Amino acid sequence: MILCVRFHLEPAYEASGAGTFAAGTFGGDAALPALLALTEGLTPTVQALPPDAALADVRGAERYFGRDAAGVAALLRVRALAHWGTGCTIGVAGNPMLARMAAREAAPGTTLVLPDEPDAVREFLARQPAGALDGVGASTARTLCSYGLDSIGRIAAAPLPTLQRIVGARAGRELYERAQGIDRTPVVPNAAVRSMAAERPFDRDELDPVRHRRALLSLTEELGARLRGEGQVCRSLTLTVRCADRSTVTRSRTLREPTGHSAALTGTAYGIYESLGLQRARVRGLALRAEGLTPAELAAHQLSFDPADDKARRIEKAADLARAKFGPRAVLPGSLAA
Repeated sequence: MILCVRFHLEPAYEASGAGTFAAGTFGGDAALPALLALTEGLTPTVQALPPDAALADVRGAERYFGRDAAGVAALLRVRALAHWGTGCTIGVAGNPMLARMAAREAAPGTTLVLPDEPDAVREFLARQPAGALDGVGASTARTLCSYGLDSIGRIAAAPLPTLQRIVGARAGRELYERAQGIDRTPVVPNAAVRSMAAERPFDRDELDPVRHRRALLSLTEELGARLRGEGQVCRSLTLTVRCADRSTVTRSRTLREPTGHSAALTGTAYGIYESLGLQRARVRGLALRAEGLTPAELAAHQLSFDPADDKARRIEKAADLARAKFGPRAVLPGSLAA
C-alpha cells in the first residue's frame, strides 16, 4: 500500500495586510527534509512532493512492524508530532494516484484508507469530478464536461475510442486507465534532491489576479534568493494552483537557460500563470517549484548587451548581501512592500 502524507507545515512566508509577506521560522522547504528523513525511518521508499507532502511505499514496513498500512500511518503521525510537533493528513491506497486523491479527501489531521478492492475503488472514483484525476487540468476538464463527462464515473463508463477522439490517442488511454483506478507510476525515492519549492496560501479564497501575481512575485523572489544563496540554478519551474473546490492545476515550463535570476523566474512564472486562463478563479494557494537544480558554476549564461539586464543583476547581488546581513525583508520589490 502507498501513503500520501501531507504535513501541516507553516509557510515560510505568510500573507498579511495589503498583500505583503512576512518571514516565518520553520517553512515547508526547511522542514520537509527532516520529515522525509523521519519517514525513511519507516520505509526507504519515500518520494518527496514539495512543498509539504510525500509518498511512501509501506509494503515492506507492514511486514517489518507487523501493522497494516493504517497502523504504519498512525506510527508516522505519532513520530512527526513527537519529534517535530507537526501534524499530518494521510491518504492510504493501492497506488500513488489514489493515495493522493485520498489525502485530498481526508479531513485535516486524519487518515483516510481506500481499500485495495475494485468495488471500493470504483465507488470512491465515481463521485469525484473529472478535474480530480491526475493529468486533467482546467482546459481538459472543460472539454470533457462539454461532452457530458463531468465525473470520473462517467469517464470510466465511456468507451476508450471515444476518449481518444476527444483528447488524443495517448492522453485518452491514460485518462481511461486512471478513471479505472490504474496508475502505473512507481514511488521514486530521493526525488527531492534536485528541486526547491515555496508556497503562498491565501487567508481567504482569492479572486483578484493582482493578488495572484503579487504572490507569484513573492515566490520567485524567495526562490531566486535561495538559489543564489546555495550557488544553484534551476532548469524549469512548476506552478501548482490550489482552488477553492480543493482541486489543483499544475503546469511546468522549461527556462530558456538555467538561472537563479529572480527577474527571469518571475517572467516565466507569470507566463505559466497566464497560460492557465484562470480568469476569476477562486484560488486558495499557489506553490512554485524550481526543478533540475545544478551548481551555478556549471551552468552556461548567454551574455547580453542589454545594460538594463546587467544593472538588474548588480542590484540583485547587492540586495542579496543586504538580506544576508539584515534579514529577508531588508530589500523587497515595491509592490510587496506596499
